[in-house]
Amino acid sequence: MATTVEVDGETKDRDIDEIALEVAEVALNEWGKSSGELLYLKRAPKPLYDKWVKEGVLPRNIDREIVEIMHRTHMGVDQDYKNLIKQCTRCSLADGWGGSMLATDLQDILFGTPYPLQSEANLGIMKKDHVNIIVHGHEPVLSEVIVAVAQSQEMLDYAKSKGAKGIQLGGICCTANEMLQRHGIPTAGNFLQQELAIITGACDAMVVDIQCVMQNLANVAKCFHTHLITTHPIARMEQDNVIHIEFNEHYALEDATRIVKMAVDNFQNRGADVMIPQYKATQIAGFGVESIKYHLGGTFRGSYYTLNDNIINGRIRGLAGVVGCNNARSRHNEMHIKVIKELIKNDVLVLTTGCDGITAAIHGLLTPEAAQVYCGPGLAEVCETVGIPPVLHLGSCVDNSRILLAATEVIRAGGLGNDLCDIPAAGSAPEWMSEKAISIGQYFVTSGVYTVFGGTLPTSGAPVFHDYISKELEGIYGGKWDVEPDPIKHAWLMIDHIDKKRKALGIDKARERVLMDMADRQALEG
Repeated sequence: MATTVEVDGETKDRDIDEIALEVAEVALNEWGKSSGELLYLKRAPKPLYDKWVKEGVLPRNIDREIVEIMHRTHMGVDQDYKNLIKQCTRCSLADGWGGSMLATDLQDILFGTPYPLQSEANLGIMKKDHVNIIVHGHEPVLSEVIVAVAQSQEMLDYAKSKGAKGIQLGGICCTANEMLQRHGIPTAGNFLQQELAIITGACDAMVVDIQCVMQNLANVAKCFHTHLITTHPIARMEQDNVIHIEFNEHYALEDATRIVKMAVDNFQNRGADVMIPQYKATQIAGFGVESIKYHLGGTFRGSYYTLNDNIINGRIRGLAGVVGCNNARSRHNEMHIKVIKELIKNDVLVLTTGCDGITAAIHGLLTPEAAQVYCGPGLAEVCETVGIPPVLHLGSCVDNSRILLAATEVIRAGGLGNDLCDIPAAGSAPEWMSEKAISIGQYFVTSGVYTVFGGTLPTSGAPVFHDYISKELEGIYGGKWDVEPDPIKHAWLMIDHIDKKRKALGIDKARERVLMDMADRQALEG
């Protein structure tokens, strides 16, 4: 099977299997190689890449940078905070422009490149008369096979033989987002809803892999009939009611069949205390670099030029990446939703991933109709014309790399500067709570993106160090850290930054709208 790709500015036909093998070879070489640099760094705009070269922060390989920062932060090793930040930058760039970007590419090759589709979100997607299986975590490989098995006629017939009308799959966290963007599997909830899915009494099995799985989940499951199934060798639980079925890719179908059958058999063990909240919302998800091109220009003229033009003419004020976890120290979802609504009200187009994307879906922000309710007039007009939501869901946490590549496409389309730090754009993690959020924040900052975190940062106790990351880094990479717990002030820090970048580009004044005939358009294209 062939596809069309761009190589050195020329369009060529390439075999998909051949491309897959090349990407897989690149991926294997990026871990553990003894010399050179990560190849994906060249995907960045050249001025940004040149900054990394000048500062000496090009990652050499992915795991080496992790090992080195672990060593440097051991007692008695590196005691120069600027030198430490230099290695933090290498490590985070290896995450964003290395491991995460490679993972996204490999998942797209294995399971398909996402394109927009319609689904639903919130606990109301669970069904009382169906076997309910919740997949939770951050690795999609086993869950992909579970989807195939659960949708097979053989397993559906087996579920009916046990008294169920069918099998309902749902997801929590980023495994949910992976299943959503490729198969339309609805999302049951975000990080802070994982226990709630069990206490509905309708969850027959919760299948977990790695990251963001609450320590207390086993104790909650013990109070209900739910089978809690761990699947990863580095993420086991000691509680006696947890079932461990270690995923082996060589026996993926057998493992998935065993898990789904176990859930079906458990359907008859439910108590009388089933209570599923009847709340759910429609969502359009599955956006990416390729699909945004298509939406903006169609099959033959797909380009980010239309997006850039609408930023230049002021209908779209700028771009915001709003991502990240939920934090139990704030009211559930409140920070995310207030930040997003304030941004889109002021004509800022939002790109989202992870639990923030699930949150936006639950609150009805992932539909084109939301633009007419929540957006300023310019963004609303663009969304209506193109047929997109004002908040574009780009996938899981690992798919933050899609935001970097989308921003790079903006630079390539022209008219908004030569580097990522030139774009009227900002990043946000309103309710961050995990270590990986810090790594994500650092690779966005050192890619030139002004990035605001909600809550607090651990650096608040070290004012000299905090001033360095929140002030001086901007002079080096073009991006910097900021912290603001109030969601409206948080959003306005981003909007003010966007306005500053618009002014620097000379596009801060409204442009006269001119009705152009065909001759005018041909003159432009000539």
